[in-house]
Amino acid sequence: MKGLVLIFVLLLHSACQSKPYVVKETEENTTAEEKEAIYVVNHGRHTGIVVPAGKIQSNLPQLRKRFGKTPYIEFGWGDKVFYQAEETTIFLALRAILWPTESVIHAVAIPERVDLFFSDSQVEKLYISGTEYSSLITFITNSFYKTEKNDIIQLKSGKYGNSQFYQGEGSFYLMNTCNNWTAKALKSAGMDMSPVFKLTSDSVMDYIVKYNQTLKNESNGQTGFAPACPDFRRFP
Repeated sequence: MKGLVLIFVLLLHSACQSKPYVVKETEENTTAEEKEAIYVVNHGRHTGIVVPAGKIQSNLPQLRKRFGKTPYIEFGWGDKVFYQAEETTIFLALRAILWPTESVIHAVAIPERVDLFFSDSQVEKLYISGTEYSSLITFITNSFYKTEKNDIIQLKSGKYGNSQFYQGEGSFYLMNTCNNWTAKALKSAGMDMSPVFKLTSDSVMDYIVKYNQTLKNESNGQTGFAPACPDFRRFP
């Protein structure tokens, strides 16, 4: 029994120490009123994050060259073989989960309103401060593997729309999945959440739904947090 507990603790520790790392908030000269809208998309088994294209394209000019003046880009992170496979199998899924494997970033140009582009998927909108947004963009930037010349590595064409795979930073495995990556992104953006336990898309989306409901309740004059989400951070 003690051995199982030790293994569990080691898995949790490894998840916390896995790349890409959560980014602490940067300090910028932004006012409290400045807010940026981001989106989280539920694709069933995995989640993606949609951000305005401008700042991330400034950080990674190769994305501007690839996608041009698109208003938004969606990003997802996952196992290199499974994510890029034309046909997924149980073997590929087990391979990805049971031992550390290389990762990729999936980038998709979003040419219109995010909710219209993903009309068949659950889409949740979040407003974050300028400093939180900068930390989020830094996290996404750090999720790309870079060469000695600081170039990102383009791989296969993506899954849908105008999309592209790129070599990712960090290893994919059971305790460091695509949904953990989304949770790390949101924690970098100021969310008070534990990425370790966000293994499924539903666990990520449930947090966001409850978080937004808490904000709505507070804006309607209801003080305090709902019992279902006592650890949620108050919005500045």
